[in-house]
Amino acid sequence: MFLKNVSGGTSISMLEKTLAFNEARQRMLATNIANINTPGYRTKQLDVASFQAALREAADRRDRNRSEPFRLERTREFELASDGRLSVRPSEEPVENLLFKDGTNASIERQMSQVAETAMTHQVATELLKRYFDTLEKSIRGRVV
Repeated sequence: MFLKNVSGGTSISMLEKTLAFNEARQRMLATNIANINTPGYRTKQLDVASFQAALREAADRRDRNRSEPFRLERTREFELASDGRLSVRPSEEPVENLLFKDGTNASIERQMSQVAETAMTHQVATELLKRYFDTLEKSIRGRVV
């Protein structure tokens, strides 16, 4: 029971899903950048706001009922696979009045901005996870140093 509480907590689950989402988003952004000069290519996107809302709802559900496992509700862009992994399906980014003469809607500046944002979010989640496990290790060893 103790190990389940330590490893199955809401914080760990949220950080794990955040890392998985950011990893998938970076892969998708890399594909967008690789195809920046491909005529007719439409950029893909993963909606960060809907992922964060789903994460918040899952955490709220878990807080209301501690016996319920942490699980994200399925959305149009992502779902939890049966083994607990996050499965994503990027959607095509709307054109938003930005269509180049080669038929693409890709803006390298916007893509690079999203890469930086995703990398920072990933770095913060990784650092929080590292601190959590460092604290856990210190507790197990019986040291505060």
